[in-house]
Amino acid sequence: MDFKRTKKLIAKHEGKRHFVYLCPAGKQTIGIGRNLNDKGLSDEEIDFLLENDIKECLDDLKGLFSSWMSLDNVRQAVLVDMRFNLGAGGFRKFKKLIKAVREKSFSAARLEMLDSKWARMVRKRAQTLAAMMETGEWI
Repeated sequence: MDFKRTKKLIAKHEGKRHFVYLCPAGKQTIGIGRNLNDKGLSDEEIDFLLENDIKECLDDLKGLFSSWMSLDNVRQAVLVDMRFNLGAGGFRKFKKLIKAVREKSFSAARLEMLDSKWARMVRKRAQTLAAMMETGEWI
């Protein structure tokens, strides 16, 4: 089979969508005809998407923190986790947290994380991440 031409043929008939839509059969669909209701995603696809999202977060955070490379792996992971959860715009609303991290005032950063609507919404996640931010240790 000519894989490349077959792929083009299917794409031509299915169309390409970047967001979930309902196909004529009423199934949630994305991409080029991926039926999310019946097929979903494989573990490999989920991992691929997560890795791409983490890379996007990293690129964003490296631009936001000029001292990114001087942060330890734990604190980098905390910031990536928060940025992933909140999105770029949501994360940027944490101005005092960003300032505290830039100043390497990790106790203040912890307090800023916990004194937020986000912390009240995600509860245990915020507690864990705030502790990791303050101590620089994996939990």
